[in-house]
Amino acid sequence: MKITLTDLLGAAIQAAVDAGNEILKIYETDFSVEYKNDRSPLTAADKESNEKIIESLNGFNIPFLSEENELVPYEARKNWTYLWIVDPLDGTKEFVKRNGEFTVNIALVKNGVPILGVIYSPVFRDLYFASEELGSFKVERHDVIEIFQNKKPGFSPVMEKAKKLPLVNSLSTFTIVASRSHLNSETHHHIETRKKQYPTVELINAGSSIKICLVAEGKANEYPRFGPTMEWDTAAGHAIAEFAGKKVIDVSTGKRIEYNREIITNNSFLVC
Repeated sequence: MKITLTDLLGAAIQAAVDAGNEILKIYETDFSVEYKNDRSPLTAADKESNEKIIESLNGFNIPFLSEENELVPYEARKNWTYLWIVDPLDGTKEFVKRNGEFTVNIALVKNGVPILGVIYSPVFRDLYFASEELGSFKVERHDVIEIFQNKKPGFSPVMEKAKKLPLVNSLSTFTIVASRSHLNSETHHHIETRKKQYPTVELINAGSSIKICLVAEGKANEYPRFGPTMEWDTAAGHAIAEFAGKKVIDVSTGKRIEYNREIITNNSFLVC
């Protein structure tokens, strides 16, 4: 039987929710924190979530690029037509702070372009997903809880409750969403520039890929990110934003971000 993009999307949604449940088991304990060479935090939740996602999606025989896996050399990766790009716990700093602003991110990329994306917030229970065939959607917290009380509900109940993005088509105030943990001088300069261009500017601070989702929803006009991120930080959100009619622009090139590059560190970018 031929596997469709919708089959893969349904599997990725279930994998994200299952991984989120693994994260919450650890979130509710007195967990310990390790630090990588770049001083970014790592917890058992990152590892458990990653294992659950790989276990769930391994049967499709599509390779993985994940924050918690060893990086496959580019000489091998460059020949991949499809790959999953996974951040099993995006926003580990927010996880450690226990503010709930972290997500599970799963994207499917074809020839460098995200064609499917899932972002799930384990604490807030918001579910965002998108595919190039269907567009972008959000399932609200109360509906997520109802749907996934049945452990394997399938894709149809999810679609029945899903709301097409964007949910908001215009804002009375120009609204910028910015990183809660990475608000640097370049971002401040960008915000000040916007204040000169618009009568009023509102600033929202949030963690993880929730920021991209707020632009996709139409609740913010843009999300500027100046400074390094990795492909797994943006791929899922990229799909959700783009299929909601938004753009994810590499500031250095003026073009959309491409994926599965030799250097997987992103340039500064703007979601708008």
